[in-house]
Amino acid sequence: MNISKIANTLEGSEIIKIAGEINELKKQGHEIANLTIGDFDSNIFPIPQKLTDNIIEAFRSNQTNYPPAEGVASLRDSISRFVKSKFNLDYSSKQIQVSGGSRPLIYGLFMALVDPGDKVVYPTPSWNNNHYCRFTGATDVPVQTSAENNFMPKASEIKPYLKGATLLALCSPLNPTGTMFAKKDLEEICDLVIEENKSRPVDEKPLYIMYDQIYAQLTFGGQIHYEPVSLRPELKDRVIYIDGISKCLAATGVRVGWAFGPEHVISKMKTIIGHVGAWSPKPEQVAAGQFIDQTTEWDEFLIGFKAKVQKSLDALYQGFMQLKADGFAVQAIQPMGAIYLTIQIDYLGKTTPDGRLLKTSSDLVFYLINEAGAGLVPFSAFSADPGMNWFRASVGGCSLEEIEAMLPRVREALSKLK
Repeated sequence: MNISKIANTLEGSEIIKIAGEINELKKQGHEIANLTIGDFDSNIFPIPQKLTDNIIEAFRSNQTNYPPAEGVASLRDSISRFVKSKFNLDYSSKQIQVSGGSRPLIYGLFMALVDPGDKVVYPTPSWNNNHYCRFTGATDVPVQTSAENNFMPKASEIKPYLKGATLLALCSPLNPTGTMFAKKDLEEICDLVIEENKSRPVDEKPLYIMYDQIYAQLTFGGQIHYEPVSLRPELKDRVIYIDGISKCLAATGVRVGWAFGPEHVISKMKTIIGHVGAWSPKPEQVAAGQFIDQTTEWDEFLIGFKAKVQKSLDALYQGFMQLKADGFAVQAIQPMGAIYLTIQIDYLGKTTPDGRLLKTSSDLVFYLINEAGAGLVPFSAFSADPGMNWFRASVGGCSLEEIEAMLPRVREALSKLK
């Protein structure tokens, strides 16, 4: 049957494909550390008890009808205070849009700004920008980054592609790498956007920045989160932020995300999200707004949660650095933020014990799943080249004990390659 051109361009998630293989093997009794999905095992990382209590109370109070398309007013007021408290940014409730997690917000933003054929520039590896470009018919411009700069983009890498572009999609801490912008790098990119917009005629669509900071609360080792408007206030009408509770409260299934930015963009996102019906459930919105204002409970939860995530990240990082010290062709970038570790496993072109050649990063992923009980995601799932030998490891879905038990299995599996 004939279907739409857009539907014909869409591809399934490589991450889900890998996770499906893992789940099938687990059913068969295999021991596997699932480091694939950017999610949390809620038995290991539960949401704050107070947030749970707030949600239950909201249901008991019959907060079960449609929420406003822009989000419950009390939640948006709480977000406005939160943004001021955490980032020293001033955004009114009219400049805030709530939805069921961050994905509808990103979709709404693309639909509000990008026309078919418009250029969207984004660094690779990065999460899902290629798919949103296909939804809107945009001309996507992936910009390859390097391990030397922790896979964060530099102004010199982005500059050649900004002329005539509509959107620059950025993320920090970055999914999939767990790395973050240095202040100087982000300042220089912001200056490029300012310069580009000044060069455009008044009647030309400006260049906007989408700044995904859903992991901003999860930073480690004294790392500082930087964002565009604090560094360059003149960009306030050109930056739309993506944020929410999914990652910082381990609340991926609660589905409360928000965007904030210039009202002329946010108001259009409201219309798009309203038509799609992609709002967050009202009880969760009411509960989240209450919890955001409970700053003591928020901070106490975050301290314990971050410590637990960092312990898993550090164990994984130290395990791979020990492999490197022992002569294995591996590398890792010290974790800075989010729930991810970036790992290099330089064994493409090697042969498995049963004679199979590991041609691509996906080949190596499935070898490690079957031989080491280790589930990783190749950077090729994030718009990078299939021959790239770097991988994402997410620590949210397994315990510290599972990670520690996995490392000797990885050592043994890599030892078998020739």
